[in-house]
Amino acid sequence: MNAGSHLEKILRQGQFVVTGELNPPQGNDASVVKRKADLLKGYVDAINVPDNLNGIVRMSSLATSSLLLQMGLEPVMQLSTRDRNRIAIQSDIFGATALGITNLLCLSGVHQSFGNQVDSKNVYDLDSIQLVDCARGMRDRGTLLGNEERIDGEIKLFIGAVAHPSADPLEAHVIRLVKKVKAGADFIQTSCVYDMTRFNEWMKRVRDQGIHEKVHLLIGLMPLKSGPMGRDIQKNFPGLLIPDALIERLDKARNPEEEGIKLCIEQIAILKATEGIHGIHLMTLDSEESVRRITEGAGLSPRPLSPLP
Repeated sequence: MNAGSHLEKILRQGQFVVTGELNPPQGNDASVVKRKADLLKGYVDAINVPDNLNGIVRMSSLATSSLLLQMGLEPVMQLSTRDRNRIAIQSDIFGATALGITNLLCLSGVHQSFGNQVDSKNVYDLDSIQLVDCARGMRDRGTLLGNEERIDGEIKLFIGAVAHPSADPLEAHVIRLVKKVKAGADFIQTSCVYDMTRFNEWMKRVRDQGIHEKVHLLIGLMPLKSGPMGRDIQKNFPGLLIPDALIERLDKARNPEEEGIKLCIEQIAILKATEGIHGIHLMTLDSEESVRRITEGAGLSPRPLSPLP
C-alpha cells in the first residue's frame, strides 16, 4: 500500500470502483459542501474535489477535502499546476497529508481564460507529468523536488493522473499517458467518454502498452441532460467527442434528462465488461442527486463503506 486509503484498498482488492465529484462552492459556505456530500454518501467510494474547475474561483480543493474528512467521507484532492509554482505545490502536499488527505489527482488545469478571472496570470511551473513525479518523489524518496533535502515526516499518497481518450491526436495522448505511469501514477482518471468506438480504439492501445496492468483505470462519465447540452459540448470542447446519434436520441426523448441517465447506465454496462477497466468516475455538474439514480440503475449501490471515523 502506498497510502492505505479506502480507494486504494478496494482497487487493489479488484472491486469495480465508483467515484463521484463535488464541485466546491463559489464562497466559504461549508453547508454547501455538506449538502452535496450528503447526496453522494453511500453511492460512491471516494469524492473527487476539483481545483478551481475551468478557472472559476471556488473554495480551495484542500479546504473542501478537509471538510469531507470531517464528515467521515474520503476525498480525492485535485492539485493543478496552473496557479502554483513548485514551492506552493509541495507546501500544499505537506498540508494535505498532515490533515489526513491521502488521494491526490495531479493535473495541469484549464487555461484561466475560460474562467471568471481572465486577467490573472497562470504559472505552469511544472506540467502534470512533472507534478506526478514530484508527488512520487516526496512519497517514495522523502525528498523535495530537484534535490535531496529530506522531508520532516512521512508522505502517504495514492497518486492519480488524468487521461483524454477522445482527444486528438490519439497516439500522442497514449504516449503522454505512458509518461504519467512511468512518472509514478497509481491510478488514472479519464475525461468524459461518449464515443465508445473511439474509446475502444484508445483502450486497445492502452492494453497494447500494458498500461491496464500497471495502474487502475477509472473512466469518466457525465450524463447529458439534453440535446442542446450535447451540441454545446461538441462546439466548445473538441476533446470530448459526442456522436450525433446520441444527441438525436436525446432530442427525440420525452424526458431528455432521464434518457441521459439511461445512456450513462448503458455505458457503465459496456465498461464493466471491458478488459482493463477498474471503475468509473461520475461527473454530474452540480447535480449530485443524479449519482444515486445512476448507481442504482447500474447495480452499483450501495457502496462498501469507508472505514473513516
